[in-house]
Amino acid sequence: MIHHVQDRKTPADRSPRRERAVARRKRHGAGQGADLGHRQRYLQPLLVHRGQDRPGNGRGIGVSRQRQRPQGDTNTESRQIDTAITNQAKAIILDPANADGSVGAVRKAVDAGIPVFLVNAEINEQGLAKAQLVSNNAQGAALGAQQWVQTVGDSANYVELKGAPSDNNAATRSNGYETVLSQYPDLKKVGEDVANWDRTQGFNKMQSLLQANPDIQGVISGNDEMALGAIAALKEAGKLDDVVVGGFDGSPDAVDAVKSGELAYTVLQPVAIFSKAAVQMADKFITTGETGVQGEKHLFDCILITPDNVDKYVSPFVLKQ
Repeated sequence: MIHHVQDRKTPADRSPRRERAVARRKRHGAGQGADLGHRQRYLQPLLVHRGQDRPGNGRGIGVSRQRQRPQGDTNTESRQIDTAITNQAKAIILDPANADGSVGAVRKAVDAGIPVFLVNAEINEQGLAKAQLVSNNAQGAALGAQQWVQTVGDSANYVELKGAPSDNNAATRSNGYETVLSQYPDLKKVGEDVANWDRTQGFNKMQSLLQANPDIQGVISGNDEMALGAIAALKEAGKLDDVVVGGFDGSPDAVDAVKSGELAYTVLQPVAIFSKAAVQMADKFITTGETGVQGEKHLFDCILITPDNVDKYVSPFVLKQ
């Protein structure tokens, strides 16, 4: 951990964007306590069966769907793949728990003759899944970092909260941030820590980072959950008005925080778009033996959510264009 002490900016030194964020927090009554609720990982896994079109599940393409949530646990994930095999699923749509650790579970399904379509995260082996559909995390990180600089300014001390090292998205986002922020020599990263995508860990790690670096002006986070934990810690310390926090995911809780002025922005992952595409690919593969697209890995560009467009967020992970 790097220790670099710099005088905290006075209100007169704040950027106009930061001043507007402070004003929004006051209007919404922000700062009254800390919400440390958890958000489960989504889309894990979706087991697709042909022949039953249950209202609201098959979405009109003649499939039934069974959702299960391993919550990032590869052992649970493996057991659920076993269940899918036993139930003779025709396809599996999976948000893999671990880039390396989920390879075995995917291979097990493939060996059983079940096509697997990965969404949201990737595995470190090509040729197993029929498709890997993920957010363009490098593009999204660049968007977020650019917005973060516009909000905090080009001179500040800041810390970074990183996601789970087992998830390739964590390194991709962190590297994307660094590519942008390293262009500003007066932006000094004085600390960083891994909070594993988790809100409570984000809260605890932020407390420790604040103790070591009490005069930071910014926090850049690998996802929304860690950012929301950091916000809770900053509230508790009475420092939120002096610190810009940026997130990544576009979760409903993060959007609420953008509306209240607690979170400067979030980067929306197009989950609704690539999830729909995965279901369509699975259905096409079941009926024709082809996915209908070229290649295995497919990137979907992210969208920035700021106070300027947050009202266009019409449902979870959906921004009206």
